[in-house]
Amino acid sequence: MEISRFKQVLFAGALITVSHLASAALIVNSLPQSSMVPGGVAIIPTGVDAISGRYKEQRILLANYNEDQYAIIGIPLNAHSGSHQFALELADGQRKLLQFSVEDKVYVEQHITITNERQVNPNSEDMIRITQESSEMNRAFSSWDEDLTPVFTMQVPVKGVRSSSFGLRRYFNGQPRNPHSGMDIAADEGTPIYAPAPGIILTTGNYFFNGNTIILDHGHGLISLYCHMNTIEVKSGTRVDSGTQIGKVGQTGRVTGPHLHWSVNLNNTRVDPSLFLLD
Repeated sequence: MEISRFKQVLFAGALITVSHLASAALIVNSLPQSSMVPGGVAIIPTGVDAISGRYKEQRILLANYNEDQYAIIGIPLNAHSGSHQFALELADGQRKLLQFSVEDKVYVEQHITITNERQVNPNSEDMIRITQESSEMNRAFSSWDEDLTPVFTMQVPVKGVRSSSFGLRRYFNGQPRNPHSGMDIAADEGTPIYAPAPGIILTTGNYFFNGNTIILDHGHGLISLYCHMNTIEVKSGTRVDSGTQIGKVGQTGRVTGPHLHWSVNLNNTRVDPSLFLLD
């Protein structure tokens, strides 16, 4: 993994507190689909010109669309149904609280058989590596780059069959594991993978569970993840456009066959990628 370059990109400004005024000036040409369920996206008109906002202790994306400001909030998969609250900071220093309602959603179960037992029950040496990798990825998912304008209408990153949907309650070899945090797209090994929207490559690396991986920053807390790749064809710090080839489909890490695992993150929360697709 390009850890030194990762740190240069990540800590050169992405995690440093920047001027709140930049967020208020963010203008976008589209919004993702609204889905007020766990794992969905809440799109709430603020009714004011807030300069920043927070939900569950995470900074949230504020954007102006058609001359109105919206809070665009990723809802965690473990969110309870009912009323949720987020806070806005106004230019005059006042604080405004807004609410939105989350509906319950039950995701179906998926049972998977993994032949490599260590990929289900890692040993102590594996756990050291997994802990380090998790820390690195969590830092990346916390990135906040105000020099990038997020694009919410994305292209599918690879041509293939959507083999495993977001939110599935997963069981590996009969053991319950975390819900599926992305979209799996099955394709032949070597099939090109493309950036679904513009951004900057935050980091690349080979991870225990995710295999060959890319994390792509689209700005203002919108970050996407690409896993199990055969080859990685970009370097950390590279700016890419929508449609730029970033790698090829593989079957590295914990897999049962060649596919791309693609996830989308808002305010450090994994949300349903289908809410951002054009089709």
